[in-house]
Amino acid sequence: MTNNTTKPFDAKKERTVRVLLPLPLGDGYDYLVPPDLSIKIGNFVSVPLGKKESVGVVWAEGSGNVLASKLKPINSVFDLEPLPDVSRSFVDWVAGYTLTPPGSILKMVLGGQLRPLKDKDRVETALPDPDFAKRTFSPEQQDAVIQLVADVNAAAYGVSLLDGVTGSGKTEVYAEALAQCFRNGQQALVLLPEIAMTAALFQRLTDRFGVVPTLWHSELTEKQRRLNWHAIKQGKARFILGARSALFLPYQNLGLIIVDEEHEGAYKQEEGVIYHGRDMAVVRGHLGKIPVILASATPSLETLHNVQQGKYKHLILQSRFGKARMPHLELIDLRDEKMNAQTFISPPLLEALSKTITNGQQSMLFLNRRGYAPLTLCRACGNRLQCPSCTSWLIEHKRTGRLHCHQCGYSTPLPKVCPVCEAEDKFAACGPGIERIAEEVAACLPEARFAIMASDTMDGPKGAEALIQQMDDHKLDLLIGTQIMAKGYHFPRLTLVGVIDADLGLAGGDPRAAERTFQLLQQVAGRSGRAENPGTVYLQTTNPDHPVMKALIKGDRDAFMLAEMRERQTYHLPPFGRLAGLTVSGEDRAQVVQIAQMIAATAPQNDRIKILGPAPAPFAILRGKTRYRLTVQAARTVNVSAAITAWLSPLTIPRTIKVQIDIDPYSFL
Repeated sequence: MTNNTTKPFDAKKERTVRVLLPLPLGDGYDYLVPPDLSIKIGNFVSVPLGKKESVGVVWAEGSGNVLASKLKPINSVFDLEPLPDVSRSFVDWVAGYTLTPPGSILKMVLGGQLRPLKDKDRVETALPDPDFAKRTFSPEQQDAVIQLVADVNAAAYGVSLLDGVTGSGKTEVYAEALAQCFRNGQQALVLLPEIAMTAALFQRLTDRFGVVPTLWHSELTEKQRRLNWHAIKQGKARFILGARSALFLPYQNLGLIIVDEEHEGAYKQEEGVIYHGRDMAVVRGHLGKIPVILASATPSLETLHNVQQGKYKHLILQSRFGKARMPHLELIDLRDEKMNAQTFISPPLLEALSKTITNGQQSMLFLNRRGYAPLTLCRACGNRLQCPSCTSWLIEHKRTGRLHCHQCGYSTPLPKVCPVCEAEDKFAACGPGIERIAEEVAACLPEARFAIMASDTMDGPKGAEALIQQMDDHKLDLLIGTQIMAKGYHFPRLTLVGVIDADLGLAGGDPRAAERTFQLLQQVAGRSGRAENPGTVYLQTTNPDHPVMKALIKGDRDAFMLAEMRERQTYHLPPFGRLAGLTVSGEDRAQVVQIAQMIAATAPQNDRIKILGPAPAPFAILRGKTRYRLTVQAARTVNVSAAITAWLSPLTIPRTIKVQIDIDPYSFL
């Protein structure tokens, strides 16, 4: 960064510019340009802000709303190329769509708070070799490769859905599009829904291109984030692998965006800047005039609808690669099994696990519930232990020996005495979490070498990498875990998958519940039989006649998604209508209710917009704050962001009340 000592100047004659700061403070402030500084739109600058100094970006010429004589001058300019126009347009677009201050989005562009390189820092990134480890392809893979490579060479916007069954080689196919992007001297971004997935894909793509991808996720050290940010900004980093926030980085020459596992709900950011990474990737591709690839074995209904509308290309991989075949699925009707109340692995599944271990193969047990038990209650009075700050039950974790709230992070030791009836040692764990399943495995299969795989039992990508290595080295017979296991892992010896509670995601009023459950179970099932040995999947259920279970057993994804699409259309739900969520929260319950009712009373009244609520949110108290929720349901043609802006702008909301707006909500909690 170059610092300049400014000379005296006449404020009346000086140029002013608007500088956007990485803070939720409107759309920027005007500053004077000192006569000895050459300022361009997009420059990274240091400016005074109150008694402190802040980094910002020159966003436009000055607004002229403040007299130049009252403005402060820019302190200095960073020795960096200006932020590209497409990045500034992207910030403005996302801000307008999500109703978020643009400065909050700029913070992601800056990787937090931009820090200059230190003298000892070196930004060195090896270039990927497009031909380092070429693959051979099946005819259907080759057809997809040809189309994707042509799209990269066309250097134009377009979205392709790479729709392939689990194990069909989607990664190898889209790697050829990456290779062509690198041949063209451009940068390419591969987005992943969760950090833990980087371990598996990281190694596969490293082996393909002979270089380590540049990573971007929250587990990086501050130094590594700084080095990676500058490498991306300078265009030295060509190959970027990251979580959803990587989409906002200041790419100098981005030529391709790939969204792996595009259907995953983890692409939705639920706090701070609320956005969907997949949808914003499509916007970024459109603004930058570059191709976007969405890859999934279980595409989202919204993406399939865009394919039907002719907005997206559809590239299909119907078969697994090589000799691998899709696994055989069986339902275990728990109503017919004789199991005691503290047993959760049915006899048929337990027998299959034993045989698999004896045969030298590996297995996976899936339950999408962390901890030991989801509920702890007093057998004397029925009191259920609840978080003091949330309307959430406390989850017992044997690993830590404590009760945890999965909403706010509160934890406490299991009490000896019930706080309601004062009975001693009467608490009982109700229902299973993965730790309880592990306990049952240890008792029933003492010879089994197993490990637990969940977000709270692993040390980020490094923890996932260690487990992957143990599976590859056959030091484990069995993985027991949550949905984190379902995403992109390839274990050649894994031939058995058991789902403990296949019905778990179907409860509640979430309109996407059936779709999500189908996708998750299909992905979990897809871990089985990915090599030469055939795979089997057991789904334990108490509702074998549910459409999700029938579709999984028949292997008829398209018929299931078509039925889901028709139901959404009937009720004008996305993608046939628009939704938005407004969550009103505060510490004073009466005030929250009053403001929520006031907002509802002033809602637009027409036949194209319907307002539901206000009503207590499913988590009516979260982190000590009362929450009420309103849902906006609108016709597909309605600009929901503009309608909400016009609705809320005239209202006076007390500072003690927060109104969080979620355009296109994915979670209804």
